[in-house]
Amino acid sequence: MADFVSGAPDASWLEIHSENFFAPGGPRVAQLDAVRAHYPISCHGVGLSLGTAEGISKAHLERLAALVERVEPILVSEHLSFSVVDGLYVNDLLPLPYTEEALDVVSRNIAQTQDQLRRPILIENPSSYLTFVESVMPEWEFLDALVKRTGCGLLLDVNNVYVSSINNNFDAKTYLDAVPANAVGEIHLAGHLVDGHGDEQVLIDTHGDTVCNDVWNLYEHTLKRIGARPTLIEWDTDIPPLDVLLSEAARAQEMLDRVSPENGSVHVA
Repeated sequence: MADFVSGAPDASWLEIHSENFFAPGGPRVAQLDAVRAHYPISCHGVGLSLGTAEGISKAHLERLAALVERVEPILVSEHLSFSVVDGLYVNDLLPLPYTEEALDVVSRNIAQTQDQLRRPILIENPSSYLTFVESVMPEWEFLDALVKRTGCGLLLDVNNVYVSSINNNFDAKTYLDAVPANAVGEIHLAGHLVDGHGDEQVLIDTHGDTVCNDVWNLYEHTLKRIGARPTLIEWDTDIPPLDVLLSEAARAQEMLDRVSPENGSVHVA
């Protein structure tokens, strides 16, 4: 964050993990206020647990609402996942079965969140490493149903689509072509880890490397279908020198400009 306090790095906007700034004061918040003087901010949550059957935490939602009121972000997003069971937090974004029952739960929790925040939020597709035999619809249909039921938007993580497609043996372009284009308010790009070989190979969403060529190709395919969208380069493990991040952002910006020179912005984090 210190690199961005001066406003010198060339980035159109920045994204924070919401929970890192729930405290109402202190040096971290002061630093964020300094950064906000130069860049619009997006709030990306990782702990609301929209898939929790017993409902989302009222205290967590109130803290998120206070942050949104304080920061006045351009976008607010959360994950299609759950991380709370019986009041206990799991340090992961756990997958959901894509059933009508799960759709009811997530829709209810999204509606409560949007009512509290007084704005629509974006829902991010997760990276997945398994599928549930109970699922009655593919992920893209589940997301489309959420949009129709709640009026939420989508945060389309192209790397997550790619990771999930390899791990679960589906066609990534089929997924990207089925997502409701008008609902996509943001795109994420990131690096991942390839672990193992052959039938034992699994892709792990690490946010710790450059974006691979296959994901860049899928990103270009997506832009041609839905048009330019604000795009985030996610990198939050093994963080490299800033020039590496800016180079990734510049590559995304070039693709955005080819699609629509008047629109689109790229975030580095």
